[in-house]
Amino acid sequence: MTLCTSAASAQTQAPAEPAPPVPTSDNTLREVRVTAEGEDPIGPVTGYAAKRSLTGTKTDTPIIEIPQSISVIGREEMDARGAQNTMEVVRYTPGVVTSVYGIDNRGWEDITIRGFSGLLSIYQNGLAQTPFNVTNYMSDPYMFERVEVLRGPSSMIFGQGDAGGITNRVTKLASGERTREIELQYGSFQRKQLAFDVGDSFGENSDLSFRLIGVGLDSNDQDRYPDGHKLNRTRTVLAPSLRWEPSAKTSFTLYGEYIKNSAAEDAYFVSDAQRQPTGVKPGDYSFSGIKQDQKSIGYRFQHEFADGWTVRQNYRFSKLRMARRVVWVDGVEEDGRTLDRTARTWNDPMSQSVMDTSVEGKFKTGTVQHTLLAGVDWNQQKGSTNQYSDAAPTLDLYTPIYGQYIPTPTTPLNIYRQDTRQIGYYLQDQIKFDDHWVLTVGGRQDHVRQITDDTLNNAYTVQRDNAFSGRAGLTYLFSNGVAPYLSYAESFQPSSGLDANSDPFKPTRGKQVELGVKYQPTGSKMLMTAALFDLRKSNVVSYDPTTYEGRQIGKVRSRGLELEVKGELLPGLNIAAAYTQMNTTVTNSSDPEEIGQRLPLIPKQLASVWLDYTMGNGVGFGSGIRHQGNTAGDEHNTFFTPGFTVLDAAIHYEQGPWRFALNVSNLTNKKYIAGCYVDTCYNGIWRSATLTARYKF
Repeated sequence: MTLCTSAASAQTQAPAEPAPPVPTSDNTLREVRVTAEGEDPIGPVTGYAAKRSLTGTKTDTPIIEIPQSISVIGREEMDARGAQNTMEVVRYTPGVVTSVYGIDNRGWEDITIRGFSGLLSIYQNGLAQTPFNVTNYMSDPYMFERVEVLRGPSSMIFGQGDAGGITNRVTKLASGERTREIELQYGSFQRKQLAFDVGDSFGENSDLSFRLIGVGLDSNDQDRYPDGHKLNRTRTVLAPSLRWEPSAKTSFTLYGEYIKNSAAEDAYFVSDAQRQPTGVKPGDYSFSGIKQDQKSIGYRFQHEFADGWTVRQNYRFSKLRMARRVVWVDGVEEDGRTLDRTARTWNDPMSQSVMDTSVEGKFKTGTVQHTLLAGVDWNQQKGSTNQYSDAAPTLDLYTPIYGQYIPTPTTPLNIYRQDTRQIGYYLQDQIKFDDHWVLTVGGRQDHVRQITDDTLNNAYTVQRDNAFSGRAGLTYLFSNGVAPYLSYAESFQPSSGLDANSDPFKPTRGKQVELGVKYQPTGSKMLMTAALFDLRKSNVVSYDPTTYEGRQIGKVRSRGLELEVKGELLPGLNIAAAYTQMNTTVTNSSDPEEIGQRLPLIPKQLASVWLDYTMGNGVGFGSGIRHQGNTAGDEHNTFFTPGFTVLDAAIHYEQGPWRFALNVSNLTNKKYIAGCYVDTCYNGIWRSATLTARYKF
C-alpha cells in the first residue's frame, strides 16, 4: 500500500422531584440523587435512543447539545440484534464499516470510521486502549453497558487518534443495584458460550457493592482447511468490580479485567488470477496460532463539592502478552502451482498506564450558564518486539498437504523496545445563554515522546511531537426538540519512521467542518440526526513509485452525509436505521496516479435498517437489512469489489425471569466478498444462527 492511510435537553423537562431520603444503618439520612432525565451517561440505555453521554464532552451532557455526530448502542439493542463482537455491535451505525477483511476468528476488530481506521482510537471507560504493533486489546460485548461512536476528529477531548473518530466501550460496573443473570449460547460453527453477571450491595443500605462478569467461549470459524481441519477459538473473561459510595456526592469504583484468548491464525485464503478465494489457506494448523493474555486493574473516582464543582480521576494499568505464529505466501513459482512461503513469529508484550484527571465547574456569569472542564491526562505505553522469519516448506496450490512440520524461525526480523509517553492538558467550556444557544469551545495541548531502542540495528532514537487540537461548536435548541449545530474539530496522530532526509515524520492532522441537526421530541423515546461533514487529513506518508522514499505530503479528503434514526416508533416497536453517502479522495500524494482516486476498501454508500417488535405476551420479532456499496481494490482504483446486501433476523420470547432468543445473521446465506486489496480477497460472513437462553434470579 502506498498511502498510509423544550428546548431540547435539560430545559425540556422540569427538574425531577427529589427522592425521599433513605435511612442508613446508623439512623442517619443518606442522600439519593435522581437525574432530571433519568439516565446515567455511563449507565444503561432505556430503549434504543440514549439521551445523555459522557463521551462527547467528558461531562454529563444531553446528546442534542453535543455539536458533533455521536451514536450510542445500549444493552437492549445489542441483545436484540444478538451482537457477538464489537464489530457486530456497531455495524448498524452510520459512517462505520465493519469486518473490512471479512470473517476473522482471532478477535481483532477491523473498523473504519468516516473512511479512516478506528484501530488507533479505541477507548474503554474513557481511557485509551492503544495497540502495540499487532498486540491489540480484546474485549467481549457481554461486558458492555453501552458502546459510543464519536465521529470526526476528537483529539481535543481524548488526545492522539485518527481523523475518523473513536469508539468508547462503557463496561458493566458495580452500581449498588442487584443483578443475578446467567446466559447460555449455542450456535453455528459449534459456538458454545456461558456467561454470568452477578452484583449487589453487601447489605441493606450498605455503601459497598460488587459486580462480577464472566464469559467462557469455545467456537470454530466458518472457514476450514481444504482437508477439513477446523479453526478453533477459545476465550475466558473475568471482570470484577467493587464500588464504595459513602454519599451521593462521592464514589470510588475499583475494577479489574482478565481475558485469555487462543485462536487459529490463518484467517485468509489464497486468491486466484481473478482475485477470488481459492479455498486454499496459505498457513498450516501444525504451526499457525495466536495466544494472548490481557490483564488490567483500574479505578474511577468522583466527588461533587457543594458549590457546583466536581473532581474526577480515572486510572487503568494494563499488561498484555501476545504470541503469534503465521505462514504467508511469498509468490508462485513458474509452474503456476507451487507456492513459496515464509514462516514468521511475534512475541510482542506490552504494558500501558493511563490516567485522566479533571475538574468540572457549573456556574453562572449573569444569565449565562457555564460548564467548565479543565484536565490533564497521561498515557505511557511500554512494549518490546521480538519477531523472527524464515522460509517455510512450499505448498501445492492444487493438492495442498497440511500438517507439515514447519521449523520455528530463528532469523531475527525486528528486535527492539519502545517507550511512548503522552501528556495532554485540556480546557473546555460549554456556554448556554438565552436558554437556547449552546456554545462549546475547547483546546488541548499534547506532548508525545517516543524512545526506540533498536538492538538489532544498534540504533537508539528519540522522537518528540507537540500538537494543539481545538474544537468549537454552536447549537441552537428549539423548544420542540430540534437542535441544529455547526462545529469545527481537529485531530492528530503521531507517525513513526523517517523521511528521505532521515527526519522524523510529523503527526498526521485531521480537520473537520460539520453541519448537522438533531431531533429528540420532548417526552419521546426517539432520536433523529442528520450531518454533513467535510473531513481532511494531512501529513499522510506516501511513497514515491520510483524511489520508494517516504514523503509526508499525502492528503486525503472525506466528505459525506449521515442520517440516523433510533428509538421507539410505536409501543413495542424499536428502530435503528442509518444511511451514509461518503466520498473519500486522495488530494495529494507522491504517486501522481493516486491523486483523485478513492481510498481502498471504503464504500461510497452504506445503509441499514433494524426493526424489532415485542408483543404484550412477551413474544418478539426482529429483522434487519444491511447494504454496502462497492469498494476499490487498490490505490490506483484499477478494479472494484461489488457491493452486497444481507438480511438479519431474530425471534425472542421473554416471560418472568427467562428470555430465549434465536438470532440469524445473513439469513439467506448470501455468498459475497467483503473486500479485496491488491491480490488478496476476503470472504464475507456466512449465515450463522445463535440460540440464547438467559435466566435472571
